[in-house]
Amino acid sequence: MDHTSTAPPRLTRLAFHGPLSPARATGMIDRLTAATTAPATVLDIGCGWAELMLRLLAALPGATGVGIDLRADDLARGRANAEARGLAERVRFAEGSAVTLDRQPADVVLCLGASHALSEARPPEHTAAALRALRRLVAPGGRVLLGESYWQRPPTDRELAAMWPDASRTEFHDLAGLVDLAVAAGFRPAWIETASDDEWEAFESSYQADVEEWLAAHPDHPLASETRDRVDRHRRSWLCGYRGVMGLAYLTLVPVHDAEA
Repeated sequence: MDHTSTAPPRLTRLAFHGPLSPARATGMIDRLTAATTAPATVLDIGCGWAELMLRLLAALPGATGVGIDLRADDLARGRANAEARGLAERVRFAEGSAVTLDRQPADVVLCLGASHALSEARPPEHTAAALRALRRLVAPGGRVLLGESYWQRPPTDRELAAMWPDASRTEFHDLAGLVDLAVAAGFRPAWIETASDDEWEAFESSYQADVEEWLAAHPDHPLASETRDRVDRHRRSWLCGYRGVMGLAYLTLVPVHDAEA
């Protein structure tokens, strides 16, 4: 067996780093572009390769965007995609933490599965803290698109044991509780939607597909044992733990007008 082959590829089957279908993304973009008044700036917190931001910028001629993330390889993918689509002059990617982010508010703020990047608080308190931070980061009349985990139902002990280390029933809110937190932070929920079962299955399968095919082709590779353990552990966590239990809500939030402004 040839052991000189490269390491397993990473996430090349995913358009978005989350359970988000192209059709739902298009609907989000349509609402964000229609609901804001001449949006000129976009901020993407925990952007990864910023696919949704790039699609949004393509629909907003002249608008500029900033994406912030800790993973250099994801940011490199985002820069390459921006260059290929003629958006490189309108987008900037920054490697670093968003916890101490200090910048002018943006017209559209994206935070998809990245509320932990805005607060050092432990779950579930980090969600409320992140919403307060997002309220400061969005311009008056702008929009926040938050993608946040929630419990579809309380997990059983067996399901919790199959999830990630230290998984807890108190880690997330239910959907109603999550929306209540957004209202308490100074938002009105203009649109509430949740990832479907089909979106979750497409995401989880695409998340693993590259590596599963690599393992089938390279069972004796020096990296195979460690890689196999990792992907098997993730699959069990999904199928035996959070599948049908943990959901992802997409909330389009409007900041309440500040009477002192």
